[in-house]
Amino acid sequence: MKVTHTFEPIYDNQSKILILGTFPSVKSRENAFYYGHPQNRFWKVLAGLVGEKVPVSIEEKKALLLTHGFAIWDVIRTCQIEGSSDSSIRDVEANDIAGLLRNSPIKRIYGNGDKACQLYNRFCRESAGMEIHKLPSTSPANAAFSLDRLLGCWREILEG
Repeated sequence: MKVTHTFEPIYDNQSKILILGTFPSVKSRENAFYYGHPQNRFWKVLAGLVGEKVPVSIEEKKALLLTHGFAIWDVIRTCQIEGSSDSSIRDVEANDIAGLLRNSPIKRIYGNGDKACQLYNRFCRESAGMEIHKLPSTSPANAAFSLDRLLGCWREILEG
């Protein structure tokens, strides 16, 4: 099924770090916001990194991001996808990551998982002109990584 990304990137004039996912999950598309699946550990990881409580509302999530200089978006604007399965993604049209970088102070890009990095490198790297750094996925499908192990790896974004 061909699906289009319907929500905007979250960033402001203080955003220094861009975190890219692949494409919103079914649950995220239903919620019209990033990392909406209750089992996804993205918000727990980010809150843990900066020593804040895990945000619940969209407003709290945006505040957490912007307060700490984070921006989030997804590599894909439209694609064919089955459910939420990254492995089923095909017929990709990428978001304008290069345009976002031109209009923001972002200095580093991190991919939430290998697939986000692969897609960025294939569709956006050349025009964006910036390397992406791979972090382990916060998806519940990445069961090999405990929350503590994710936090350990994701600390890189604070040290960059």
